[in-house]
Amino acid sequence: MTRNTAREIATHLVYELSFTDLSVEEFLQERLSEENFADLAPESELYVQLPNAKQRDYICRLVSGVAEHAAELDAYIEKYAQGWRFDRISLVASAIMRVAMFEILYMPEIPHGVAINEAVEIAKKYETPETVRFLNGILGSFVRQEIKD
Repeated sequence: MTRNTAREIATHLVYELSFTDLSVEEFLQERLSEENFADLAPESELYVQLPNAKQRDYICRLVSGVAEHAAELDAYIEKYAQGWRFDRISLVASAIMRVAMFEILYMPEIPHGVAINEAVEIAKKYETPETVRFLNGILGSFVRQEIKD
């Protein structure tokens, strides 16, 4: 499993987290289980291989971090989504942006351009071309305005 795949799984989990009453820890334990991957593998090749320890740690760090910083990340999305109310942004697009923004803000080992490019590539799988451009614009503006290297 590549880091790209782990990032996409983390994005799925960030999205799914909106629909559960479980704690983040319980949710991750359930969703990253061998049984869950076996159930999902026929539906998506993302779930054919269970993450190794390093990939699992990365996924857990992303999902837990996004959950912990959700209000901050959503405020940035709303700030840079000019002309859009946050509630008009799809849950998938917001999950993708949350993951990228978390990486940019809290994972200095991930280059900003990589976080944005990976977000755009994931968005291309799940969103319309217009939404992909919108997401790319928000993330680009966010980095230019908020991140001081």
